Amino acid sequence: MAPFEALYSKRCRTPIGLFEVAQSRQKSYADVRRRDLEFDIHDWVYLKISPMKGIMRFGKKGKLSPRYLGPYQILRHVGKVAYELDLPTELASVHPAFHVSMLKKCVGDPTSIVPLEGLGVKKNLSYEEVPIEILDRQVKKLRNKEVASVKVL
Repeated sequence: MAPFEALYSKRCRTPIGLFEVAQSRQKSYADVRRRDLEFDIHDWVYLKISPMKGIMRFGKKGKLSPRYLGPYQILRHVGKVAYELDLPTELASVHPAFHVSMLKKCVGDPTSIVPLEGLGVKKNLSYEEVPIEILDRQVKKLRNKEVASVKVL
């Protein structure tokens, strides 16, 4: 008999048993939200890039950099939880196999993505605005001056 049981005539409740109950409860909460991701070959997915401090893996840097690249097509299944993607030549230095947690399914038609070459977008992602017509004009009167505004299409 343990000294605690002899003194108080009841069993000692150690926190070891409480941890198992709490852990199973937390696991049941987590399992409700968990979903197993599976993709088929020739599906289109986005590739998640983790913005690590000071590291430029995919040519982007900073907290305003995009979180996902793509979409890219899945070429084959590698193991149980990895997929090989059809990456462009700009990402030839990156290994093409990625874990399922790094992928996000592309919802929609990836062939409807408009390429940037035909739009007149420069390398710094800026473009020149060309006005088509003047839609409306108005003059606002303030206390001691007038401000003219024009709405342009």
